Amino acid sequence: MKINKKVISNLDKCYSIAPLYYKGKQHILVAAEKTDKCIMFDINGETEETVWDEPGGVMTMVQVPGTDGQFLATHKFYSPNDSKEAKIIVATPKKEGGWEIRTLAELPHVHRFDILQRNGVKYLIACTLKSGHEFKEDWSMPGKVYAAVLPDDLSVYNQDNQLQLTVVKDGMLKNHGYYKVVEDGVETSVISSEQGVFRFFPPESAAGEWKIEQLLDTPSSDAVLVDLDGDGEKELVVLAPFHGASISIYHKKNESYEKVYDYPEPAEFTHAIWGGILGGRPAAVVGHRQGCRNLIAFTYNKEKGSYETENIDENCGPANIYHYVNEGKDIFIATNREINEVAMYIIE
Repeated sequence: MKINKKVISNLDKCYSIAPLYYKGKQHILVAAEKTDKCIMFDINGETEETVWDEPGGVMTMVQVPGTDGQFLATHKFYSPNDSKEAKIIVATPKKEGGWEIRTLAELPHVHRFDILQRNGVKYLIACTLKSGHEFKEDWSMPGKVYAAVLPDDLSVYNQDNQLQLTVVKDGMLKNHGYYKVVEDGVETSVISSEQGVFRFFPPESAAGEWKIEQLLDTPSSDAVLVDLDGDGEKELVVLAPFHGASISIYHKKNESYEKVYDYPEPAEFTHAIWGGILGGRPAAVVGHRQGCRNLIAFTYNKEKGSYETENIDENCGPANIYHYVNEGKDIFIATNREINEVAMYIIE
């Protein structure tokens, strides 16, 4: 791969990334884990405006489907040990400029969330890393997965009138990983915890029930489904355990997943993960935040019958990555948290 890197911002403890369709154009949002800004960029990496200056603690941002620039975000999740005041907010662009920020739901320790659509209904799915703690590194209270039907009109929600969420699954210790996977037109959630990797399917109707499948019982930090070898069956790429140092690939055999590959190098504090088409080939990209702090691409060589790797960057420490295509070129935006760098990688 030919890789051109461009540093588009230096944001202290940069963390979350999301696309945003606004005013007829695609934009990129980047926000900080600690108390700092949320910045909006154009697709060329040029800074457009600051959405907010604080409070930060942003783990996830997701546009509300069908809106012109409205999105949800987590606020005040500063670390696993400082997330009791975490909540989901609604950010709405004002006609006269600036942004209105309102509380959608207070949800202590909310780490990842998403909006899934099925049969015309929008569902909010939200994952808490834990359910509480009494002291630093206290993991005695496992996290949960919550859900709610997300109404079209969010203007009625605020600090005094919050969206009510229902527990879909509990007992999720170190409930960290999230990735949306679309299959057969259905949007699903791949969620990873100490209990393994699970796949959540939204109800077929607003009155229906969520369906949950366990894909793996190995303690995991993050996972994605992507068909790397092109055989029509998606492999499960897993980072394990929680913030751990292993990257493994599992292949589905006889209705269960069996490990077929281990990355041979230590990858301390694995974190960023993406799966999709890169340069016309299926690929997974993983970043880790300690040790060599690399951003690594995984592909499959059909002639050799083996998985291969190539570093996109080194000593960068990415927390999250986002991929899109612009003018026929693959582009990654990475929040290289460990060096306070928001980077654009143009891959040819």
